[in-house]
Amino acid sequence: MALKNNEEPKKERGKNSTKWADKLVNRNDDTDKKSKTEKVLTILTWSSIFILWFVITKLGIFTPTLLPGPIRVWKAFLHILENGYNSVPIWVHLGASLKRLFVALFFAIFTAVPLGLLSGYFKKVEAVIDSVIEFYRPLPPLAYYTLLVLWFGIDDLSKQVLLFLAAFAPIYIACVSSVRQLNQDFVLSAESLGATQKNIFFKIVLPASMPEIFTGIRTAFGVAYTTLVSAEMVAATSGIGWMVLDASNFLKSEVIFVGIIIMGITGVIIDTGLRFLEKNIIFWKGHV
Repeated sequence: MALKNNEEPKKERGKNSTKWADKLVNRNDDTDKKSKTEKVLTILTWSSIFILWFVITKLGIFTPTLLPGPIRVWKAFLHILENGYNSVPIWVHLGASLKRLFVALFFAIFTAVPLGLLSGYFKKVEAVIDSVIEFYRPLPPLAYYTLLVLWFGIDDLSKQVLLFLAAFAPIYIACVSSVRQLNQDFVLSAESLGATQKNIFFKIVLPASMPEIFTGIRTAFGVAYTTLVSAEMVAATSGIGWMVLDASNFLKSEVIFVGIIIMGITGVIIDTGLRFLEKNIIFWKGHV
């Protein structure tokens, strides 16, 4: 009888584990179904936009100067791809924009991450830095861009400084917020075990803050990219933003659409790359 009583709980535990495994499998299946459904919805959305665009231009509701058709835009893209814009290859314009963007983002990440983490961890560091960030953060970047042009000229340096300032604030704020949201039980447990401040910072604070830091970097990229296009429209002789502005001066609306589409696709590709890096590097996200 005792053996039978011992076997029954084992059978129940086996059944429970099987149920949990089935639930996990079903949950994964549901996730796959949701991802497929979302992809279909995304494709349908963009298909509807292009169909609507084609129909409006075909009906002649707007003149081609105001709203060029998809075929006209595609032909303009092929022409620019083959001959460049103003005899300058499209890759040169795109490369100039991306160079300015990535140089500024590199220095923004290199400086904002340590300063943000230190500000969140040490009140005295925050007292020195935070007020300066909060002062210039609400200012429109183009409001002080004229000063940067006077100080650094119309070359890439003034644009890179502008993008650096635009990207610095979102990353800094994300780092400060990540430290503030840290579960203090982790820190107290480490201190009770004799961990030094250096070990706590590098072993607990930094890993726990990484998901929020990547979110800040993605936000900073969007802000910096928008600022880049605006800066190239004010003072530049190359770049996608300059190409769009120059085309608008001569009412080349199809070139404007080409530039906008290139900027949008480039932004999506870079953001997808950042999300891929986040998924593979910050593998503990959502589990801590």
